[in-house]
Amino acid sequence: MKKTIVYIDGFNLYYRVKHTPYKWLNLQRLSEAYLNLEQHNITKIKYFTALVKGTLKDHLNITRQHIYLRALKTLPNLEIVFGQFKKRQVRGVFCDSEDRKQLKKDIVKVQKWEEKMSDVHITTHVVADSVIFVFQNPYRFAYKFGKAFCILKRC
Repeated sequence: MKKTIVYIDGFNLYYRVKHTPYKWLNLQRLSEAYLNLEQHNITKIKYFTALVKGTLKDHLNITRQHIYLRALKTLPNLEIVFGQFKKRQVRGVFCDSEDRKQLKKDIVKVQKWEEKMSDVHITTHVVADSVIFVFQNPYRFAYKFGKAFCILKRC
C-alpha cells in the first residue's frame, strides 16, 4: 500500500464548487473517493488557503470560512497551511455604458484582493515531503526512480 499525501489548493477547490451544493466538503472523504484505498494509505491531507477579507457585498464570507476551517480541524490527519491576501490596484473598464467609444473613456482604478503564496507553499511542501520520503526510504526510492512522477505520486 502506498503512503499518500493529498495536497489541496483551497481557492481552486472553492471556485470549482462555488455554485454547486458541495461547498462544505469533507476533505478526508473527498480524498478517499478520489483514490483507490486498496492501493493508497492517506497519511496526511494538506489544505492550502488564505484567510478571506470581508467585503461590502458579502460580509459573512469571513464567518463562513472560519466555520469551515474549524470543521476541517476536526479531521485527524489534516493540516491547514495559510497564505495571505494582498491588496492590489488594477485598472478596469467601468461597465455602465454599452457604447464602445464611451467604454474606452471609462477606465477606472479599483482595489482588488489577490490570494498569494498558496502555490509557493504547495510546491515547497511537495518538495519537502518528497525529500523526507527519499531519506526515509532510500532503497524504495532508488528502485522506483525510473517511473515518471515517482516523487509527486508518493510511490
